[in-house]
Amino acid sequence: MEVVTNKNTQQMKADKSPSPWSIARKKFLRNKLAVISLAFLTLVIILCALAPYITTNDINRVDFMKMKLEPSGENWLGTDSNGRDVFTLLLYGGRTSLLIGLSCMFSITFIGTLIGSIAGYFGGFIDNALMRFTDFVLNFPFLIFVIVINTILTGKLTGPWVLIIVISLLSWGSVARIVRSKILSEKENEYVLAAVSIGCSPGKVIRKHILPNVASTIIVQATLILAIMISVESALSFIGFGVPADTPTWGNMLSEARQSNVLRNLPWMWMPPAAMIVLSILAINFIGEGLKDALNPKSSR
Repeated sequence: MEVVTNKNTQQMKADKSPSPWSIARKKFLRNKLAVISLAFLTLVIILCALAPYITTNDINRVDFMKMKLEPSGENWLGTDSNGRDVFTLLLYGGRTSLLIGLSCMFSITFIGTLIGSIAGYFGGFIDNALMRFTDFVLNFPFLIFVIVINTILTGKLTGPWVLIIVISLLSWGSVARIVRSKILSEKENEYVLAAVSIGCSPGKVIRKHILPNVASTIIVQATLILAIMISVESALSFIGFGVPADTPTWGNMLSEARQSNVLRNLPWMWMPPAAMIVLSILAINFIGEGLKDALNPKSSR
C-alpha cells in the first residue's frame, strides 16, 4: 500500500505543470544576451550605489593643479576642467542618472497603470473623461514643458527630484493607453465575470484578478521607459536644462563636449559618460526584449 501511495505521489508531481512565471524564467535564462545585459546593469547599479566606499575623492573639491589631466595611475580616467576625478564623477553621476531613470519608471508606470485600469474597467463616462485627459497630456510639447516647469520649480525644490516630478507628470499617457486596451480585453473573460458575480469589489477585481494577467505587458513597458528616461535626463542635462550643473550626472558630464576643444582633444572627459549611457540603454533594451520573449506564451524561444 505504501509503495502504491509513493508511486501516486511521484506521478502527481510528474503531472504537475510548471507555473507561467517558472516557464518565463527558464525562457529568459536561455536568452544569453538578455542575461549578460542584466548582469552588466546589476553590476553598474551596485558600483554606483557603493561609490562612497569605492573612491575617496571629493566630487565637490576644485583642484586647479589637476585640471584636464590625462588618464594615469592616480586618476584612472583623467580629470575634468575643474580638476575632479572623472572615474569618481562617473560613479556618482551614475547614481543620480539611475535614480532619475528608476524613479521616473516606477512613478510613470504606477500613474499610467492606475489611470488605464480605472478607465478600462469602468468604461463609459469615466473612460471618456480619463482618456480625454490623457490625450491632453500626450499633446503637450514634452521638451518645452519640461524645460519651462523645471526652470520654474528649480529654486523651490533641490536635487534631481524636480526633474523626476516634472517628467513623471508628463510621461504616463502612453502607459495608460496600453494598460486600458489590455484591461478592456481582459475584463470580458469568464474569471472576471465570476469574481464580480460573487461580490468582489472593483478594486479587488482589478488588483487580484486582472492586473496579474496583464503584468507581463506592464513589465516590458517599464523596461523601455527606464531606457527612455535615462536618455531624457542625459539630453536635458546636456543642453543645460536638466539637473543643476553642480550635481554630477552622466548628462552633466557629457555637457563638457559642448566645447569644441574638449570634443576634439580631451576625449577622456566625455567618452566615459557617453559609453555608460549607450551601454546602459542597450542593456535595458536587451533585457526588455528578453522579457518580451519570455513572457509571451506564443514564443518558442
